[in-house]
Amino acid sequence: MRFLADESCDFAVVRGLRGQGFDVIAISETCPGAEDQRVIELARKEGRILLTEDKDFGRLAYLSGEPGIGVILLRFPARARQELCSAVLELIRREGSKLKRSFVVLHPRAGSYKEVHVKSSSK
Repeated sequence: MRFLADESCDFAVVRGLRGQGFDVIAISETCPGAEDQRVIELARKEGRILLTEDKDFGRLAYLSGEPGIGVILLRFPARARQELCSAVLELIRREGSKLKRSFVVLHPRAGSYKEVHVKSSSK
């Protein structure tokens, strides 16, 4: 699986995924300051799942019906940041290739459980 981390994505996630052998491009390294629409186009063109903490990507990539892009929206408050990378890896292991055309909101829940909402694009 291939990922594109936008500038809002915690870089610990980028390092963690790379450490597990995933192909991850970080916008902060390749084209800092890129507009959201350009980031979405890059993810679609390269077949990458977008990792973001920016809620605008929900509107741009999912609600508008943009086809062919998966988005993982990370919603982790400061008190739960140490769990972020392991939660993303757990999500990838559990959902696998379904993530390629899904919009997922990943956030902590009481205890050690993660609440995940997966909505697949029908396009």
